[in-house]
Amino acid sequence: MSESMPSVLFVCVHNAGRSQMAAAFLTHLVGDRVEVRSAGSAPAETVNPAVVEAMAEVGIDLSDATPKVLTTEAVQTSDVVITMGCGDACPFFPGKRYLDWELPDPAGKGVEAVRPIRDEIRSRITALVAELLPTAR
Repeated sequence: MSESMPSVLFVCVHNAGRSQMAAAFLTHLVGDRVEVRSAGSAPAETVNPAVVEAMAEVGIDLSDATPKVLTTEAVQTSDVVITMGCGDACPFFPGKRYLDWELPDPAGKGVEAVRPIRDEIRSRITALVAELLPTAR
């Protein structure tokens, strides 16, 4: 990781659910102390409305978020790459720290099904913050 500021990239297929929630939680918890990105190997047109609703319930607004395409540059410039079900579509570069979070895909599900996914992501992000910024507790 760079000594100035760690960078984290969250990747899933559509960049419309899991990776959006993860990026939003990390940004919410650490502000500008970590560079946060999210992308998808085949981005959707919009963020899943049930994801937007579930995040609004915990005070995080994703209504203006837009799915972004995964680029090689985004991976190359990230210290930690966290994948969520994108499989072989995620480029691999030696020297990067990769984590694969197996989480259910919220695509096509209602807010009731998204809440437990959201809560699991929040828990994992809290643990990640403790690793990235040990003095932030």
